[in-house]
This record gives sequence, structure tokens and C-alpha cells, in this order.
Amino acid sequence: MSESVAIDRTQFREAMARLGAAVNIITTKGPDGDTGFTASAVCSVTDDPATILVCMNRSSSQHDIFKAAGVLCVNILTHEDEDLSPIFAGKGNLPMAERFAHAKWLRLTTGAPALESAAAALDCKIDRIVEAGTHSVIFCAVQAIHLGSKSSGLVYHGRAYHKILSQPG
Repeated sequence: MSESVAIDRTQFREAMARLGAAVNIITTKGPDGDTGFTASAVCSVTDDPATILVCMNRSSSQHDIFKAAGVLCVNILTHEDEDLSPIFAGKGNLPMAERFAHAKWLRLTTGAPALESAAAALDCKIDRIVEAGTHSVIFCAVQAIHLGSKSSGLVYHGRAYHKILSQPG
């Protein structure tokens, strides 16, 4: 077993701010309606079977709702939907219903909200959850995919949003 090394949290966060990542809105359906949050800690695990992972802070008020729901949808944002990111990150403390009112949503296989204008929406069943430090790493089996516009992507890097243009063709 390896020895634990103390790393300065501020320095670690600064290093992670330099790691560009796609901007996503993660959604589910809870007992009191739809809920969602903004996340950049999302990645593919394997394509056979199609599996992704999402990291979620365990102190989030939505954490238990996602665990209980057993389903989620990863909505990969285009630059056109950049304004949704801070809304779902909690800016303005809007109630969930108002956050969802800022866009159009579809329902795929699991019933979790899928953003109609997303570059892609990955509708998933939660397969397993691994606790790591302050976060839950949620492994998800993809059940359905909605492919939207390929016109642009949105990444978060250096504590700012950046538009990524797709190549024609």
C-alpha cells in the first residue's frame, strides 16, 4: 500500500483549474421533481458496455436524490447553452423548477431530463457508486443517447468558459 502524501489543497485546485474539461449538466428525476447540477468531472470509462463516470460532492443537497433515483442524464453543453452552467451551479439560488424553465427538455429511456439543445445527452442507469474523499464517483451504464448539434463545444479552463469550434464535415 502506498504512503499518503500531504498536498496543498489550494495548489491542487489551481492545477485542476488548468485542466480544461467539458461542461455538463447532470440531471435526474426526484420525488419532488427534476433536479440537476453542473459538473466538469465526467468521463467515458468504456464503450463495451457503454459506461461513463460522474463525480459528485457528497455534501451536495442533491446527492441523496441522485443515489435514490438510480438514473441520471449527462447533458454535454454547447457554447450556445453556456448560460445554463451557472444557473445549474446554483448562481442566483433559483428553485429547480425555474432552472429547468430556462431550456427545453426531452425524456429518453430512464425519464431523467435530457437537454434538447445539448451536443449530446447520455441517459444512464447508475451501476455503482465508489466513495473517494469528499466525492462519490458514480459509474453509469448508458441506456440511450440523444445527439444534438456538432457546431461547438464548451470547456471550462482557467476558471473561465471557452468555446470550441467543431471542424466542418
